[in-house]
Amino acid sequence: MVIGMSVPLTLLGLLEREPSHGYDLKRDYDTFFGRGKPLSFGQVYATLGRLARDGKVVISDVEPGEGPDRKRYVITDAGATEVDAWLAEPVEPEPHLQTVLFAKVVLSLMLGRSAEDYLDMQRSAHLRRMQQLTEIKRAGNLVDAMLADHGLYHLEADLHWIETTVARLDALTKEVRR
Repeated sequence: MVIGMSVPLTLLGLLEREPSHGYDLKRDYDTFFGRGKPLSFGQVYATLGRLARDGKVVISDVEPGEGPDRKRYVITDAGATEVDAWLAEPVEPEPHLQTVLFAKVVLSLMLGRSAEDYLDMQRSAHLRRMQQLTEIKRAGNLVDAMLADHGLYHLEADLHWIETTVARLDALTKEVRR
């Protein structure tokens, strides 16, 4: 089972769209999927090498370039089959039941520290990030807006959890200090 973002499968999907050079794949990946975390050229070419070794891509032609020769990669039937399977598989629903946020609240209570102060700081951090994402949404294109919406919805859920947790801190304190 493949969980979450997969660079090899994403590159295969881009190759299914059209045969491409590594440079073009990096550009397209960074444009659509690499917000805040672009791929290095080394990662692109190492991944393409593994995909070729595994029979998921082949090199269709080689053109001389200013530096190394430019290779055009083409997806194979095996690569396309893997992309089909990946696209048909749902992503593991998030969030997981054990998160850093939850752990910090419980440990604060266990250690006699103020979980409410921590949650207030976390709420402020979430609100600052929501302001940043809202600005990205206003200033960006549709891809930026959709990615910002995804982040905003997750942060809204976290804020709801923070408010619910603050309301339950007395009961949770009793539970974790037994």
